[in-house]
Amino acid sequence: MPGKAAMVAFDKCHLEKCDKGICIAMLACPHRLIKQEELYEIPMFYPSACQGCGDCVWACPLKAIEVVRM
Repeated sequence: MPGKAAMVAFDKCHLEKCDKGICIAMLACPHRLIKQEELYEIPMFYPSACQGCGDCVWACPLKAIEVVRM
């Protein structure tokens, strides 16, 4: 049965436009599946564990994330 997962368009992810280089979508993920090791560094996503809730989608000001069917 296919599920949903968040996918990132890395070409749209520009952390210099986020608050102090902190990924806002990372802060919004209730499952902590988005990790950012350094400020202004593009975050790592773990779509295989994603629940597809969409909180990160709504939080990303750059619209760099979308929920897709897997």
